[in-house]
Amino acid sequence: MAKKSKGNSLTDTDKLTVKSIDDTAKLVYDRISKAQKPELKFPQRSLANVTYDRRIGHFKLGKARKERTLTVNTVKNFAQTLKLMSMSKGMVLDDDFATKREAYYVSKNWGDAAFADQPESDTCMDDIEALFSLDGVTREHLRFRPEERGGSVAGALTVIDVDKRTGNPVRIDCTNFASGSYTIPRSVEHLRFETKAKFVLAIETGGAFDRLNEHHYWETANCILIEMSGVPTRATRRFVRKLSDECKLPVYAFVDCDPYGMSNIYRTLKVGSGNAAHLNQFFCVPQARFLGVTPQDIIDYELPTHPLKDVDKKRANDALKNDPFFQAHPEWQKAIKLMLKMGKRAEQQALAKWGLNFVTETYLPEKLKATKKFLP
Repeated sequence: MAKKSKGNSLTDTDKLTVKSIDDTAKLVYDRISKAQKPELKFPQRSLANVTYDRRIGHFKLGKARKERTLTVNTVKNFAQTLKLMSMSKGMVLDDDFATKREAYYVSKNWGDAAFADQPESDTCMDDIEALFSLDGVTREHLRFRPEERGGSVAGALTVIDVDKRTGNPVRIDCTNFASGSYTIPRSVEHLRFETKAKFVLAIETGGAFDRLNEHHYWETANCILIEMSGVPTRATRRFVRKLSDECKLPVYAFVDCDPYGMSNIYRTLKVGSGNAAHLNQFFCVPQARFLGVTPQDIIDYELPTHPLKDVDKKRANDALKNDPFFQAHPEWQKAIKLMLKMGKRAEQQALAKWGLNFVTETYLPEKLKATKKFLP
């Protein structure tokens, strides 16, 4: 049985989403009514179309746009775009959702407009999100969800969720998962928080997160631990951003000392990326700071290292030459140049050279005594 439309119970965000879809559809209809070719203008999503202002704190989308005009060659893609918009509106009105994979399979009922494969539907979905992001609408508001979940959370935090069946609040104590941890849901906008923690520690690897959680480092340091598992998912980034904003908490990033950890994982967490510049205002964490591992840490703590690979050197040089974030911070340029000069990289786990618990007993306490010296 189909779900009953929730009608007047639409949230303000739902209403904005529906209005954005309707307004776009009306523009297309009006041009067709006037015997004109309809067109859609999407923001150009690339590092070349972003600017970085330290006062704003994240990559800002530029003015470059790409146009999609209805022609013989674009008719299929144009139809797919409108069908996805229609599907989105229906899900908002019915209070439903679809995974990206489900959206691809739904299109198999669209006849000639069906997507050939999921990368095609994902690209179309990204374009729609970029279009509506100008109105403050994200893919989550459009009710399309990725398959991946958010990261793990442990520590001095109570998450207040909602039971959709009853509407009653559900309190989740992140100190009470025994040997496990709380998992960030795919959609986090409805969550609320209670905490007396002093800061958030965003951790790159599951191994490092497990060690800190197992030894209750969150209790010792009165903090909240969040596992990023590499480049953090959208849900993880949004969770950290909401948590930091609403609870006025600083965020410190603890990642590997390599170009990927710096220019992909940390940079994406802090200021976003060029390819997703239309989302950075929602998903980045401008208040994040880089705790480590830094190139200077390799020297100061005499860490075991691995040689930089050619791909590492290329990524580091690209960051210096082409990335607006690193170009805006002399501290980062100095750190990356030091790493290139050494020709070495180090993992978080390298700290275990001095003992399995060296990271909790010595490294983190020493670093946290001088938070103002963290890389920006």
